[in-house]
Amino acid sequence: MYSKCVHCGLCLDQCPTYRALGTEMDSPRGRIYQMLQVDEGRLVLGDSFVTHIDRCLGCLNCESACPSGVKYGHLLETTRAQIEQNYQRPRLQRRLREHFYGSVLPSFGKLSRSAKLLRFYQRSGLQALARATGLLNAMGVAELDELSPRIESSFSFSDLGKVFPAEGERRGRVALLIGCVSSVAFAELNRATIRVLTKNGIEVSIPEAQSCCGALHAHAGFLDLARAQARKNIDAMLSPDFDAVVSNAAGCGATMKEYGALLEHDAKYSERARAFAAKVRDVTEYLAEIGLREPKRKVTSRVTYSDPCHLAHAQGIRKQPRALLKAIGAELVEMSRADTCCGSAGVYNVVQNEISMKILDEKMGYVAMVKPEIVVTANVGCMLQLAAGARRKGLRAEVKHVIELLDKAY
Repeated sequence: MYSKCVHCGLCLDQCPTYRALGTEMDSPRGRIYQMLQVDEGRLVLGDSFVTHIDRCLGCLNCESACPSGVKYGHLLETTRAQIEQNYQRPRLQRRLREHFYGSVLPSFGKLSRSAKLLRFYQRSGLQALARATGLLNAMGVAELDELSPRIESSFSFSDLGKVFPAEGERRGRVALLIGCVSSVAFAELNRATIRVLTKNGIEVSIPEAQSCCGALHAHAGFLDLARAQARKNIDAMLSPDFDAVVSNAAGCGATMKEYGALLEHDAKYSERARAFAAKVRDVTEYLAEIGLREPKRKVTSRVTYSDPCHLAHAQGIRKQPRALLKAIGAELVEMSRADTCCGSAGVYNVVQNEISMKILDEKMGYVAMVKPEIVVTANVGCMLQLAAGARRKGLRAEVKHVIELLDKAY
């Protein structure tokens, strides 16, 4: 796998951390070199190595640029799994990671309880007080507070087990992944997704036994936990009753399409995992495949589209979201580097906040140049990050998911 890298350097300018930091060891080429050195025993798997690997967004911009077809994302996840097994992180950090990835994310019940606590903080006046008194600045967490999602009043968990009938002639049946963070912070987006699909003649099921997709686990190096989540979702959603398994979050969809590779050595699940992965569709991909029914109205706003990394680079989906926007009458203006990372990358903007903000500021500079009314994307993490970027840049533009504009049109 390492030998595929010919050290040409075409990935460097496509790498957000290399552009932000300017150091070879924080580029894909530099990281692959370090991986090889560790693998051959010529570099210690220690603090320096872990720092450079942790700084990687996992955005896969480099894979799109690579002429040799290096599967950098696979190398990164395998390396991070080795780090989790062989490197001792500070005790508090280790316990927080184990609690978040091992306990909260896999359990919709625990996630719901945690989200309700955050909602109380946001709506009780405590957040406003902490911001007004400068407490958050004094604690050094003001930017992290700005990035926290607004927790919704009604979670998507209440829709588990439900079936939403198609409107008019039924054109298909799908299972919808509601997601973990999406269910508590973007429940209305999930409902909009259901409305748009049913308006287009699709029956939507929300399988009750579904779970977190495992994307955050895989990206952090917790591959066994990611595999456990994959098995749960295969058991819950792999059925001949469904034409597709649909996701409205690019990161979730990209990981589910990799279930075949994730479980390739699992004798019980390998074949089913490949069958499941073949059914996964991003919602924009699925709607483009079946063709939109004519909406009631046009959405004629001036919009620019920001490609989510795990839609453009991991899944190769670029044209479909743009086609949908044009179909509802939007004035689509392309920004420079539309497919470069915004710096969100799962929890990256929390754990690597300073670098993330540098990357975000560069991205928002490209957004500002085209003066959009709406910045459109197709991933919930990108939505949070771009909204924070608009506030930092003083832009008046709204940030919306493609589905939200389609929902408005219908």
